Amino acid sequence: MSYRELFVSPPLIFAGFQKTFQEADYIVLGIPLDVTSTYRSGSKFAPSAIREASLNIETYSFRAGLDAEDLRLHDLGDLHVTADVDETLKRIELVVKELLDDEKLPVIIGGEHTITLSAMRAVGSNVALVSFDAHLDLRDEYMGRTVCHATFMRRIYEQIKPEKVLEIGVRAACKEELDYAEKSDVQVLSVQRIRKDGLEKTVENVAKALTDHKKIYLTVDMDVLDPAFAPAVQNPEPDGLSMHEFLDILCSICDNRMVAFDVAEVAPQYDRGATAIQAAKTIFEVLCHVEKSRKA
Repeated sequence: MSYRELFVSPPLIFAGFQKTFQEADYIVLGIPLDVTSTYRSGSKFAPSAIREASLNIETYSFRAGLDAEDLRLHDLGDLHVTADVDETLKRIELVVKELLDDEKLPVIIGGEHTITLSAMRAVGSNVALVSFDAHLDLRDEYMGRTVCHATFMRRIYEQIKPEKVLEIGVRAACKEELDYAEKSDVQVLSVQRIRKDGLEKTVENVAKALTDHKKIYLTVDMDVLDPAFAPAVQNPEPDGLSMHEFLDILCSICDNRMVAFDVAEVAPQYDRGATAIQAAKTIFEVLCHVEKSRKA
């Protein structure tokens, strides 16, 4: 028996269509982990909400010129999470590693952002980690926890040591995090810098930062968007990116170097479905651009 059979059960199917596991290139995995949340909880409901949203928006990407219906997708279902964070993180690592060994691209729907730590453990260090997030998440500990949604990026940097860490859309941080980012190799593109430089230059700067990297892990915290576009997140911050700003930058890096990506921190009960729709749209756009690059 494989880990995916042991720890995962199928709920709604993302996008409403799928290939068999063996046929698929992209494997959707829901992780309803919501244990270390410290402001607004509820991300455990996100995988189901985002799947439902994916069934009710169109799948064609005008940006990529591809239809997600043509992709070889398989929805594996939701990971069996527990109240023991370490055990859940171990399960994530085992399942993601198995997917990578089977030459699949994991499409992970959280859940709180801590999931990225265990997924990155499965991916390893020979990768550039690109994070879209309002927060740096570089604290050493937060509310007594050294592994949580506010510390996971620091744990990744210290324990896994990716080739590159690039954080985009940041606009919320404490002095400890800023000091740590400055003394480390973490590259930060704040919202203020993005708007000062403009989208075209920002896209060029991001491409330049990733030029020498053959593999990319992408993580998207939906609070990178301004609350006007994504109000139902666990830690909303004002003065964020608009959806078109976000997608212009995001889609520019989604190519055949992508080895895995996740979307995290949606708390769907705080709006009437808009944020889940934005998350589903994000997944469609990422997959269509990766597929376009693979076919080029």
